Amino acid sequence: MLIGIIVVVAIIAILILYFIVTYNGFIKLTNYVSESFSQIDVQLKRRYDLIPNLVNTVKGYAKHEQETLEKVISARNKILDGSPQERIDADTELQGALKSIFALSESYPDLKANENFLKLQDSLEETENKISYARQRYNSAVMAFNVKVQSIPSNIVAALCGFKTKDQLEIPETERENVQVEF
Repeated sequence: MLIGIIVVVAIIAILILYFIVTYNGFIKLTNYVSESFSQIDVQLKRRYDLIPNLVNTVKGYAKHEQETLEKVISARNKILDGSPQERIDADTELQGALKSIFALSESYPDLKANENFLKLQDSLEETENKISYARQRYNSAVMAFNVKVQSIPSNIVAALCGFKTKDQLEIPETERENVQVEF
C-alpha cells in the first residue's frame, strides 16, 4: 500500500516537473521570438533614420524626381506600425522605393559621385544585410517555437497554456519570380 502511494506521488511529481520544464521552455522560446523580431525592428529603425538624409541628398540633384522621393517617404512612414507581417510588407515596399532612388543616381553623375550619397548608400546596404540576417534569425526562432508547440508531448502543455504556432516572415510573390537578365 505504501509503495503504491509512493509510486503515485512520484508519477505526479514527475508530471508536475515535466509541465514546469516544458512551460518554461515555451516562455524561453516566446521571449527568443520577441527578441528576434526586436532585432529586425532595430535595423528597420536604423534604415528609417537614414532615409531622410538620403532623400535630402537626392533632392538637391533631382528636383524633378519628386514622385520617386514621395514614394520613399510614404513607404518609410508605414514601416513602424502594424503586425510583424504588415511591417515586413511595408519594408518590402520601401526596398522597392529605395531601388528607384539608387536607379536615379545613374541619371545624375554628380549625385553618383557625391560623398554623402555614397556613404548613405553603403550604410543602407549594410543595414539591408543586417535586416536579412535578423529575418533569418527570427524565422529560426519561430521554427523552434512551432516545432515545440506541435510535438508530442509538449503539444499537450501548449494546448493547456494557450501557446499557438507563430507565422514566419515570408517574402512577397513578386520577389520569388526569376530575375530576367538580358545582354
